[in-house]
Amino acid sequence: MRIDLHTHSSVSDGTDRPEDVVRRAKEVGLDVVALTDHDTFDGWTAALAAGAETGVDVVPGAEISTDLRGHGVHLLAYLVDPQYEPLAAELGRVRHDRRTRLGRIAAALTAAGLPMDVADILTHSPEAATVGRPHVADAMIAKGYVRDREEAFSWWLGQGRPGWAAKYAPDIEEAIHLVHAAGGVCVLAHPWGREGARRALTPSAVAALREAGLDGIEVDHQDHDDASRRTLRRIARELGLAVTGSSDYHGTGKLDHDLGVNTTAPEEWERLRSLAGGH
Repeated sequence: MRIDLHTHSSVSDGTDRPEDVVRRAKEVGLDVVALTDHDTFDGWTAALAAGAETGVDVVPGAEISTDLRGHGVHLLAYLVDPQYEPLAAELGRVRHDRRTRLGRIAAALTAAGLPMDVADILTHSPEAATVGRPHVADAMIAKGYVRDREEAFSWWLGQGRPGWAAKYAPDIEEAIHLVHAAGGVCVLAHPWGREGARRALTPSAVAALREAGLDGIEVDHQDHDDASRRTLRRIARELGLAVTGSSDYHGTGKLDHDLGVNTTAPEEWERLRSLAGGH
């Protein structure tokens, strides 16, 4: 059984529609695929319908933006009740701030000599419930300012760069609590894939999150080198956390993140599923 627990669609910063992510999963031989768009559940209905059509088991999920001591850390949430109001309201607040952040980013880029306005950005995210820096990058590509998203983030949109603007995110322990209260389970997304998150997510910090209720770590990810994967796998085993592997698929929005490039062992997924609703 082949399982990919981290993908994105055009509902956030991917380029494929939710149903096309699932159909593509079928084409590449996946049995289970999770749709984990940023801070939203909006793609679930279409993805689940495509799963029923193709025979792919679709896991409803989301990638939640959180804060850990001033560093952005992402949390993958699976199998939550989308009607649980406290979680839905918190994600709504995150999405609202993401949208208002676009104006701050556009102003910063304009001041840096790259004229941009919010309308330019929204042109490249017509289906997105959650908008963010990848859509800014797409607008920059369209204007000829950069070649691709990677260049946009490296030179303009990353923290400390001219187009950077902070956004609201809930404290990670509060997010873990909300996910559990909504009946779900939560896994750290690519914990050492970004420098800021890596500095924050020391072994002792991960142990503290385990005490707060963390259920697993996404170990096998394209942004983790072999040494990082070995160390994260050891930390997970020592703390009794589930280990997952995923593609973080974004369609053409990310290079080298093809569906199924990393997968989760069936026993690890069963372990996570058994925890859902039990916290």
